[in-house]
Amino acid sequence: MINYNSKNWLTVFRFHKSDTIRSLLPMLVFFVLYSWGIVYAEQHLPKVAANLHIRNINVMHTLLGFAISMLLVFRTNTAYDRWWEGRKLWGSLMNNSKNLAVKLNSFLPHDDTKSRGFFKKLIPLFAIELNNHLQTETTRLQLDERPHPEIPNFDTSKHVPNQVASLLMSRVNLLYRNDQLTGDQLILLNGEMQSFLEICGGCERIKNTPIPFSYSAFIKKFIFIYVITLPLGFAYNLGHFAIPVTTFIFYVLASLELIAEEIEDPFGSDSNDLPMKKMAANIKKNVEEILG
Repeated sequence: MINYNSKNWLTVFRFHKSDTIRSLLPMLVFFVLYSWGIVYAEQHLPKVAANLHIRNINVMHTLLGFAISMLLVFRTNTAYDRWWEGRKLWGSLMNNSKNLAVKLNSFLPHDDTKSRGFFKKLIPLFAIELNNHLQTETTRLQLDERPHPEIPNFDTSKHVPNQVASLLMSRVNLLYRNDQLTGDQLILLNGEMQSFLEICGGCERIKNTPIPFSYSAFIKKFIFIYVITLPLGFAYNLGHFAIPVTTFIFYVLASLELIAEEIEDPFGSDSNDLPMKKMAANIKKNVEEILG
């Protein structure tokens, strides 16, 4: 995740590897050449263009401009909601991990180094394994109807976060059976341990349930058709200025779609994704300080 000063306007002159212009460069070149071809054709074939009533195509752009803006607003808002929900889930994981460590530190005898060492290792391990689990391709494709033979052990792979949570629960219940924890203390610990798998399930829901394909494909087709028809009408009014205008409009619309695609999966390795590895390291540091 990129940390920056939102009040610094000089960032407009900085180019980062996540800038959309790099991803869209081939398409931008295509629209420059395409727009130039349309302008050249309309200037040399004015009678043919007039017979086709191409000048009136700007009416279509005016009518569809509002529709495409509403679609993109909804698209980016939905993607940001997924990103923010992922951040809240990992924030809950950090808080619940520390709460569990604080309670265990109070309940366990100070000379029980074995149990303290176990929880000092296992509590941060859940966050580490959840990070690894969310970044695997198998997690993203869990709900896909199509088979994926290219992914080894797709159906038989083990769910490591479940195993870590199971070990934590088993150890706490063992302490209860050995009278090292009371029933009331067991109830107090149960909430944090139960929340681990609830957080994992929430993250998986975001990871393996993308924006519906039909919706995403329709927006891309809409943007392409909308922009590819712009030079037909702009060439009369703007002349050669239609080339940069058309290219810039495509850059703006396509950039919004690219940004939405990047942040709708906050558990990847893109520049704007959540720093899960850093958060897992902070959990490890805090738990070791509490139980150490």
